[in-house]
Amino acid sequence: MIKALIVSWFVLAAAIALTAAIVPSVDVQGGFFTLLWVALLFGLVNALIGPLLRLISLPLTLMTFGLFALVINAVLLMLTAGLSDNLSVGGFFPSVLAAFLIALISTIIGFVVHLIVREPDASVT
Repeated sequence: MIKALIVSWFVLAAAIALTAAIVPSVDVQGGFFTLLWVALLFGLVNALIGPLLRLISLPLTLMTFGLFALVINAVLLMLTAGLSDNLSVGGFFPSVLAAFLIALISTIIGFVVHLIVREPDASVT
């Protein structure tokens, strides 16, 4: 369990680093440990405040066929940038793009890591 949590933390940090490299207005100031701090903060904001925002915006998310979830993720990213001096996003639309890229990149990296690290199935002999 702890191993999976640490792996997902590093995957999120890599996704944030790649997003900061792709989107010009997203900037993470600092090195590797700063990136881990920003990923931890973003994960905590997403875990603590995210469910409440998603619940409140559920009707709007359903009406837009899930596209409003990008806006929620952008708001969570902007909130993380507000809480940290090391992360800056250029505004609302760059944060929507950044939130989309973080979700996409972390999904892809997480899938690849899962394929590499997965344990062999014990039922297959």
